[in-house]
Amino acid sequence: MTRAKRNLSAGFSYHITTRCNNREFNLARRECREVFLYAIKKGLDKYGFKLYALCIMSNHVHYLIEPATPEDLPKIMHAFSQLVHSHVL
Repeated sequence: MTRAKRNLSAGFSYHITTRCNNREFNLARRECREVFLYAIKKGLDKYGFKLYALCIMSNHVHYLIEPATPEDLPKIMHAFSQLVHSHVL
């Protein structure tokens, strides 16, 4: 069964939650959080989204993001995931 397509609209902010692989507590380590913040900075530079809030927990992250265009949101989240998992998680 496929998941319903997201209904993304321009000018809206989105609450996104992501978690570490296997629900591990990787973000409890300072080095991992630093890599994660680096990934967010790279994403900001590349996609120009607005980051209104960020909450890094030990095994998951909450974001409040307004993408420049609705089509950018999946690209932004994919970029975060690629950068973080290739460095630490």
